[in-house]
Amino acid sequence: MRPAAKEQVQSLGATFVAVEDEEFEQAETAAGYAKEMSDAYKAKQAALIAETIKKQDIIITTALIPGRPAPVLVGEEMVKSMKPGAVVVDLAVEQGGNCPLSEPGKIVVKHGVTLVGLLNIPSRIAVDSSALYARNLLAFLTPLVDKETKALKINWDDEIIKATALTRDGKVVHPAFAPG
Repeated sequence: MRPAAKEQVQSLGATFVAVEDEEFEQAETAAGYAKEMSDAYKAKQAALIAETIKKQDIIITTALIPGRPAPVLVGEEMVKSMKPGAVVVDLAVEQGGNCPLSEPGKIVVKHGVTLVGLLNIPSRIAVDSSALYARNLLAFLTPLVDKETKALKINWDDEIIKATALTRDGKVVHPAFAPG
């Protein structure tokens, strides 16, 4: 739990659920990382989460403490209390998960609730993936254009061109596709 995370969640239009007391205000290190909360705070937070979860259609958990296993936030009894068809997205699954029923690398249904435990979720983000793909295309195409004339100038002896060209002058040139 970090106050900065609350702002980030709200900026996406989601609702941040936390016991917002004095301990919550001090829940962040100077470097911006989450601190371990007291047992009393954890108990208050668990009670709030348990009551809130019953009414939700989707829950996204992200709690991590550097160098430690992910804290359990959504226990089996909480999952059982959720509406059939509800979804828990456990973004901490790679460090043990915020829900012990989540399975790393899988989407499973338990007690009528879908638990999403996909690995490396950031790699699935479209904007970053699109930007990376665009940079790769630019890096591939730039050498094909003459810098001075801006005209197409393909070096057919370049190893990348040899490995990617399928046809040339109406003939199949790639060895994997060339007629036997």
